[in-house]
Formats: sequence, structure tokens, C-alpha cells
Amino acid sequence: MKTKKFLLQEKDIPTAWYNIAADMENKPRPILNPATKEPLREEDLYPLFAKELAHQELNATDAWIEIPEGVRDMYKIWRPTPLVRAYGLEKALDTPAHIYFKNESISPVGSHKLNSALAQAYFCKKEGVTNITTETGAGQWGAAMSYAAKAFGLELAVYMVKISYHQKPYRRSIMQTFGAQVIASPSMSTKAGRQILTDHPNYQGSLGTAISEAVELAIQTPNCKYTLGSVLNHVMLHQSVIGLEAEKQMEMAGEYPDIVIGCFGGGSNFSGISFPFLRHKLTEGKDIRIIAAEPASCPKLTRGQFQYDFGDEAGYTPLIPMFTLGHTFSPAHIHAGGLRYHGAGAIVSQLHKDKLMEAVDIPQLDTFDAATLFARVEGIIPAPESAHAIAATIREAQQAREEGKQKVILFNLSGHGLIDMAAYDQYFAGDLTNFDLTDEEVEKNIAGLEKII
Repeated sequence: MKTKKFLLQEKDIPTAWYNIAADMENKPRPILNPATKEPLREEDLYPLFAKELAHQELNATDAWIEIPEGVRDMYKIWRPTPLVRAYGLEKALDTPAHIYFKNESISPVGSHKLNSALAQAYFCKKEGVTNITTETGAGQWGAAMSYAAKAFGLELAVYMVKISYHQKPYRRSIMQTFGAQVIASPSMSTKAGRQILTDHPNYQGSLGTAISEAVELAIQTPNCKYTLGSVLNHVMLHQSVIGLEAEKQMEMAGEYPDIVIGCFGGGSNFSGISFPFLRHKLTEGKDIRIIAAEPASCPKLTRGQFQYDFGDEAGYTPLIPMFTLGHTFSPAHIHAGGLRYHGAGAIVSQLHKDKLMEAVDIPQLDTFDAATLFARVEGIIPAPESAHAIAATIREAQQAREEGKQKVILFNLSGHGLIDMAAYDQYFAGDLTNFDLTDEEVEKNIAGLEKII
């Protein structure tokens, strides 16, 4: 069997991030001030974010933004990441499709999240910030931010969704090892957390709740900024290193993907793998399908509404134009904690609205079926989040077999599942279930949104 890996050199690490907003014919609608409903200005974001991050967030004109040398030097610890031809999976599926995956699981924290965490910590440090706050769902972002904060000498407080705090104790341990303070959310340490616990004493949390708490602490703490692991435009920007490397590696393989797939929570790893390829569709008319794979229990793209909504449960954030299930939506306690978010980012939402990408929803048991097959034929145990992309890839490969077509499929393996083995234990014991979301439940949350669009 010929080699499965396509490897780049250190010199091939991108020197600039790709900003897809600059190439979009229909730009994302502006983020709004919730009080005035007027478009947010850059300086309006300064109380929350480092100034350079605020500038990146609203930049819709520059297609390429230089990666600072201090960030690129840190990238060299593990980047470039391998592109792998999944011969084992192709054989198991008996498909004519050629399947490739970008292996982001080899980062020091085991996921793609470090690509943005290091950039955000760098810009905070450069501005003289001493403290930062963040939230985390399954713990991948919290682990990445903990590592990045320590690398740049910052103090970090992480609000971790309570269900994941208990489901994934070793991710909590990783954050603490890097020196972060980890708080189960909702907590009694913030006004937002206290209110939610008063109304729902047994509430096990959501990313929306954790964001509310992290934002509140950042605003009330001197010389402190907030950092976010997904959804916002500057996070998508930083993650573009994934797809930019993959472009070069697909050239090495002598192929170009017909389909690019990423799992979808708020959009960070999905945008990272797909936006550099989508660039050719936007600027050259290249024929390529882009697919976001989200949980059936949290289907904001497939069943949500395109509307302005808050990024958090308490309503502290600006209003974001997004496909949303409503910021008060309480997702089921699936093990893919990183995908349990009510909305999609503004850029992804506009691309989806313009039918430049697709979305599919995957039941929980299908993801673990796919993850187990992938582990047995490729030797990597994937994170439950990444397993959504694998499941969608398997669907497309099976479709290629039925049609007798040789398609080229690329997906992002956003992280490994070595700290998610309790979820696999439950799967093998038959204790995992799918979660059905009724139309009534979806409509109940969406009905409360102010209809700005």
C-alpha cells in the first residue's frame, strides 16, 4: 500500500490567515448593538476583546491578514498537520470514493482549537492584558486557551458547561494542569449564573450560559478581556490555517476535493477546513460541495431560523445574524459537548442562506457507529464531535458506491477522543440514546426572538 500521509514542511505553515468575508458577494449582516439596533463599531467591542481582535472581527475588506511571527512560532510546535488518505475506511465501505482527512488531533491539546487560542492570547498579551476569561463546552477550547494563556503569561478563568464538567473530568484536569481556574457553569459566582440556578436549580448548563458568565466576569474584572472559541468572525479567520495547509496537501496528492466536510457547533473547525476551498467557488466558480455535520439534537442549520439573536443565554452579547434555535434553547446532554450551541456564526449563516454550503444533522448513535468503524480501520479514536464529520463522510462515500462515482471527499478530524472514553463505554454498554427534538420544541424557543430580519 502506498503512503497514506501527505506532509508539509515548517516553511509551508501559512504566513497569513484567509478572511472569506472579503470575497463574499453578500457580506454577512452587521452585528448589532442590542440597545440601539445600530451596527456595532469596532470600539464598541474594546471592553470585551483585544483591539486587534475587534478589528479582525469587523474586517470585511482584507482577504489576507498577516499571522504575527509570535503566533507562527508557536504554530511550529505541531503545524503543519498531516493530511491522510483513509485507505482503511475506503476498503471497509467498499467505495470508489477517495477519502482524505486533515488530522488536527495531533496538537498539544488534541484538537484544532489551539489555532485560535494562541492568536487570541498573543493579541491580549500585546495589549498589556493580564487576565482573560472564556467558556468551554466539552473542554477542548478550555484546554487550548489554558495552554495559550500559560504560554503568554496570562491568568485564565474557564466556565465549563456543568454536564461536561462531570462527564469529562480529565479535560478539567488538563486545564488545571496548565494553571487555569475552572468553574462549573451555571455557577453562583456571577449574576447570570445565580439567576439561571434560581429559575432552574438542576440545570446542567449550555454554552450560552457559560458565555454569559465569562462575559460578565471579564467586564467586571480590571485589565481583563474575554476570549471565544467559535462563532465569531475572527475565530473563523484564525482557523483558516487548516484549509490553507490542506490545499497544498491535496495538490501533493494530485486531487481536488469534490466534497469538504466538517462537524458543526458554532463553526470554528468547519470554517477552518472549508473556507479556503470555498474561496475558489466564490472567486473562480469552482464546483465543490461544502457540508456541515451537526447533531440532530441541536440542529440550528437544518431546523433553525435565520434571525438576529444573542450569542449567550443572559443576553449580554451583541445581536448576531445567525441561524438559531433561540438563545434560551437547552440542548440535550449528548457527549459531543462542543456542538451543543444554539446558533451558527454570522459568516456561516450567510453562506448557508445563500446556498453556498449544505448542512446535515446526525443522530448520536450514528456518530458513535461511525467513530468505532473509523477507529478500527484507521487506528485513531475520534472525539464525539469529529465523529459527526466521519458519519457524514460515510454517507457520502456510500452514496458514491451506489452511484458508481469516484468522488474525492475531504473531512476535518478536529480532535481525538482519548479523553472521551467514558462516552465510548456508555456506547458499548448500550446506554447511549438518540434525542428527538420536536417541531414544537424548536418553535417554542424561536417564537421568543425579536423579528429584526
